[in-house]
Amino acid sequence: MLPTRNPDERLKARGADTRPAPRFDRLSAEREADGWDIPEDDHLLRTEIVTEQPRSIITRNTSPDVPFDRSINPYRGCEHGCIYCFARPSHAYVGLSSGLDFETKITAKPDAARLLEQEIGRKSYKVAPIALGTNTDPYQPAEAKFAIMPGILRVLRDWNHPVTLVTRGQTVLRDLDLWAELAAKYMAAIGISLTTLDAGLARQMEPRAPTPATRLRMIRELSRAGIPVRVMVAPVIPVLTEPEIESILTAAREAGATTASMIPVRLPNEVAPLFRDWLDRHHPGKADHIMNRIQAMRGGRDNDPRFGARMRGQGIEAELMRQRFHLARKRLGYWDRTPMLDCSRFGPPPRKGDQLSLF
Repeated sequence: MLPTRNPDERLKARGADTRPAPRFDRLSAEREADGWDIPEDDHLLRTEIVTEQPRSIITRNTSPDVPFDRSINPYRGCEHGCIYCFARPSHAYVGLSSGLDFETKITAKPDAARLLEQEIGRKSYKVAPIALGTNTDPYQPAEAKFAIMPGILRVLRDWNHPVTLVTRGQTVLRDLDLWAELAAKYMAAIGISLTTLDAGLARQMEPRAPTPATRLRMIRELSRAGIPVRVMVAPVIPVLTEPEIESILTAAREAGATTASMIPVRLPNEVAPLFRDWLDRHHPGKADHIMNRIQAMRGGRDNDPRFGARMRGQGIEAELMRQRFHLARKRLGYWDRTPMLDCSRFGPPPRKGDQLSLF
């Protein structure tokens, strides 16, 4: 059961409504009205951003469910506030709540570019595409101020290092020239997450993310710049966004997307109670129906964390969803997969005084 919301905090455009205790905390606190509250205590909850200086920036993984083995996350937490975000539980590892803390207490890593160049410059480093935006969005609102991404992209460009991106943040268009430079050498591909075409529903689910119309514009402008764009119909929420599978694929294809992917909604750990609370607040008449359909794809539970199942779901519900997606993707002429990125040119950029190559 989630704790009650702090009545002294006014929320504006937030996905979560409360702060459940971090998973690893042995103690939790519950607010209790004592009759002494006064109106002057009321305040608007604002985003807090702190910086950190990590010792490394590349994160490694061995998951069989994802197509990359290394990633970079310039930020911890995400102000977009998507209620279904699978990354919310990661805040528990630093003693923060997966609820409001995840979307209001953000950590930025401004030294990311220097650390990246240091790590890929080691003699032991073996090149493979680096994935950006795999946990939290590198083009979330904080990026407009901190501008960490241009430095990362310049390092990758100078070293001819391939890179992929998943985002829904329109600040990516600020770096269009850098992405286009990488794409011209077959070293970049971008995925744009598009969950719904309904602006009102998007505002509820993803309160500080760009509107669906803006995301379609992002696809259009990135594609025109020669960057391969994948539309990510993810997550698909039964009853709520599932009816839009075909219309999302159609709109994205018309905007220039060349590949498409889909993931049914998954609700790991603390995300499930937050999502249930959000349904009760915004869609109470559909809440039970939606959760029953989700559980039908997850073995009767809110979530199935097993490798091989967590990204796909199982059962008739999941299979019908996949068939609809694949048929629409084929009908609309999407490519089967994004072209492989070129790793053959990787190497240190020429320095002043270096002997130039003849070829």
